[in-house]
Amino acid sequence: MVRNFPALPGFYQALFLYIEPVSTVSPAVLAWFFPGASWFHHELIPTATAASGPLDARTTMAIWQLGNCYLLLGLISSLVFRAVRDTLPNNPEAQERILGASLTALALADVTHIAASFIGLPDELKYSFAKWNTMTHGNITFVIFLFSIRLAWFAGIGRTTYYYGKRVKMD
Repeated sequence: MVRNFPALPGFYQALFLYIEPVSTVSPAVLAWFFPGASWFHHELIPTATAASGPLDARTTMAIWQLGNCYLLLGLISSLVFRAVRDTLPNNPEAQERILGASLTALALADVTHIAASFIGLPDELKYSFAKWNTMTHGNITFVIFLFSIRLAWFAGIGRTTYYYGKRVKMD
Protein backbone atom coordinates (compact mmCIF):
# COMPACT_ATOMS: atom_id res chain seq x y z
CA MET A 1 0.00 0.00 0.00
CA VAL A 2 1.46 3.34 -1.09
CA ARG A 3 1.07 6.00 1.58
CA ASN A 4 0.80 9.69 0.84
CA PHE A 5 3.90 11.41 2.21
CA PRO A 6 4.43 14.53 0.10
CA ALA A 7 6.78 16.20 2.60
CA LEU A 8 9.24 13.30 2.36
CA PRO A 9 9.23 12.00 -1.22
CA GLY A 10 11.42 9.52 -3.09
CA PHE A 11 15.07 9.54 -2.09
CA TYR A 12 14.40 11.48 1.12
CA GLN A 13 11.85 8.88 2.21
CA ALA A 14 14.21 5.99 1.45
CA LEU A 15 17.07 7.65 3.32
CA PHE A 16 15.22 8.97 6.37
CA LEU A 17 12.68 6.14 6.84
CA TYR A 18 14.92 3.16 6.09
CA ILE A 19 18.64 3.74 5.53
CA GLU A 20 19.35 6.18 8.37
CA PRO A 21 17.41 4.22 11.01
CA VAL A 22 19.27 1.02 10.08
CA SER A 23 22.58 2.89 10.13
CA THR A 24 21.89 4.23 13.63
CA VAL A 25 20.43 1.07 15.15
CA SER A 26 23.29 -1.10 13.83
CA PRO A 27 25.99 0.45 16.10
CA ALA A 28 23.81 -0.31 19.12
CA VAL A 29 23.68 -3.98 18.16
CA LEU A 30 27.44 -4.02 17.47
CA ALA A 31 28.23 -2.43 20.85
CA TRP A 32 25.84 -4.56 22.90
CA PHE A 33 26.08 -8.00 21.37
CA PHE A 34 28.59 -8.74 18.66
CA PRO A 35 31.42 -7.96 18.29
CA GLY A 36 30.82 -6.14 21.58
CA ALA A 37 31.84 -3.10 23.62
CA SER A 38 35.58 -3.79 23.52
CA TRP A 39 35.60 -4.02 19.72
CA PHE A 40 33.40 -0.91 19.40
CA HIS A 41 35.68 1.07 21.74
CA HIS A 42 38.78 -0.02 19.83
CA GLU A 43 37.28 0.95 16.46
CA LEU A 44 36.48 4.55 17.49
CA ILE A 45 40.00 5.63 16.50
CA PRO A 46 41.73 3.75 13.66
CA THR A 47 44.85 1.87 14.66
CA ALA A 48 46.96 -0.98 13.33
CA THR A 49 47.17 -2.64 16.75
CA ALA A 50 44.71 -5.21 18.01
CA ALA A 51 42.32 -4.52 20.88
CA SER A 52 44.08 -4.95 24.21
CA GLY A 53 41.76 -7.08 26.28
CA PRO A 54 38.55 -6.37 28.18
CA LEU A 55 37.41 -2.89 29.10
CA ASP A 56 36.92 -1.67 32.65
CA ALA A 57 33.30 -1.50 33.88
CA ARG A 58 32.96 2.28 33.43
CA THR A 59 34.14 2.20 29.82
CA THR A 60 31.87 -0.75 29.02
CA MET A 61 28.93 1.09 30.55
CA ALA A 62 29.74 4.25 28.55
CA ILE A 63 29.91 2.24 25.29
CA TRP A 64 26.60 0.52 26.07
CA GLN A 65 25.03 3.91 26.84
CA LEU A 66 26.39 5.26 23.56
CA GLY A 67 24.75 2.28 21.87
CA ASN A 68 21.50 3.25 23.55
CA CYS A 69 21.81 6.78 22.11
CA TYR A 70 22.28 5.30 18.62
CA LEU A 71 19.20 3.13 19.14
CA LEU A 72 17.19 6.13 20.32
CA LEU A 73 18.12 8.17 17.24
CA GLY A 74 17.14 5.35 14.92
CA LEU A 75 13.83 4.74 16.65
CA ILE A 76 12.87 8.41 16.78
CA SER A 77 13.57 8.92 13.09
CA SER A 78 11.80 5.76 12.08
CA LEU A 79 8.77 5.93 14.37
CA VAL A 80 8.15 9.69 14.42
CA PHE A 81 8.46 10.06 10.66
CA ARG A 82 6.09 7.14 10.11
CA ALA A 83 3.61 8.59 12.62
CA VAL A 84 3.68 11.91 10.77
CA ARG A 85 3.07 10.12 7.47
CA ASP A 86 0.24 7.96 8.79
CA THR A 87 -1.49 10.61 10.93
CA LEU A 88 -1.33 13.53 8.51
CA PRO A 89 -1.52 11.98 5.01
CA ASN A 90 -3.46 14.89 3.52
CA ASN A 91 -1.72 17.74 5.33
CA PRO A 92 1.68 18.27 3.70
CA GLU A 93 2.24 21.60 5.46
CA ALA A 94 1.88 19.99 8.90
CA GLN A 95 4.02 17.04 7.76
CA GLU A 96 6.74 19.43 6.66
CA ARG A 97 6.65 21.52 9.85
CA ILE A 98 7.02 18.44 12.09
CA LEU A 99 9.66 16.84 9.86
CA GLY A 100 11.49 20.17 9.74
CA ALA A 101 11.64 20.37 13.52
CA SER A 102 13.02 16.81 13.70
CA LEU A 103 15.48 17.37 10.85
CA THR A 104 16.68 20.59 12.52
CA ALA A 105 17.48 18.68 15.72
CA LEU A 106 19.19 15.93 13.72
CA ALA A 107 21.18 18.48 11.68
CA LEU A 108 22.44 20.17 14.86
CA ALA A 109 23.39 16.76 16.24
CA ASP A 110 25.15 15.99 12.93
CA VAL A 111 27.35 19.08 13.28
CA THR A 112 28.32 18.34 16.87
CA HIS A 113 28.87 14.64 16.11
CA ILE A 114 31.14 15.44 13.16
CA ALA A 115 33.07 17.99 15.22
CA ALA A 116 33.52 15.69 18.22
CA SER A 117 34.57 12.77 16.03
CA PHE A 118 37.06 14.85 14.04
CA ILE A 119 38.51 16.75 17.01
CA GLY A 120 38.93 13.47 18.88
CA LEU A 121 41.11 11.96 16.16
CA PRO A 122 44.89 12.08 16.65
CA ASP A 123 46.48 14.82 14.52
CA GLU A 124 48.22 12.29 12.25
CA LEU A 125 44.84 10.79 11.27
CA LYS A 126 42.70 13.92 10.83
CA TYR A 127 43.53 14.42 7.15
CA SER A 128 44.63 10.89 6.31
CA PHE A 129 41.24 9.75 5.03
CA ALA A 130 42.64 6.53 3.57
CA LYS A 131 43.71 5.48 7.08
CA TRP A 132 40.22 5.93 8.48
CA ASN A 133 38.32 2.74 9.27
CA THR A 134 34.65 2.02 8.67
CA MET A 135 33.69 3.46 12.07
CA THR A 136 35.48 6.75 11.39
CA HIS A 137 33.95 7.08 7.94
CA GLY A 138 30.55 6.32 9.47
CA ASN A 139 31.00 8.94 12.17
CA ILE A 140 32.35 11.63 9.86
CA THR A 141 31.91 10.91 6.14
CA PHE A 142 28.43 9.38 6.34
CA VAL A 143 27.20 11.99 8.82
CA ILE A 144 28.44 14.77 6.48
CA PHE A 145 26.38 13.08 3.76
CA LEU A 146 23.28 12.96 6.01
CA PHE A 147 23.76 16.60 7.00
CA SER A 148 24.05 17.59 3.33
CA ILE A 149 20.83 15.77 2.48
CA ARG A 150 19.04 17.46 5.39
CA LEU A 151 20.18 20.84 4.02
CA ALA A 152 18.98 19.83 0.55
CA TRP A 153 15.57 18.93 2.03
CA PHE A 154 15.33 22.37 3.67
CA ALA A 155 16.35 24.00 0.38
CA GLY A 156 13.52 22.15 -1.36
CA ILE A 157 15.84 20.31 -3.74
CA GLY A 158 14.00 17.44 -5.42
CA ARG A 159 10.72 18.06 -3.66
CA THR A 160 7.77 20.40 -3.42
CA THR A 161 7.88 22.68 -0.39
CA TYR A 162 4.74 23.30 1.64
CA TYR A 163 5.99 25.35 4.58
CA TYR A 164 9.74 26.03 4.54
CA GLY A 165 10.68 28.69 2.03
CA LYS A 166 7.10 29.95 1.71
CA ARG A 167 6.30 33.54 2.49
CA VAL A 168 4.12 34.15 5.51
CA LYS A 169 0.83 35.77 4.51
CA MET A 170 0.13 38.91 6.48
CA ASP A 171 -3.56 39.82 6.91
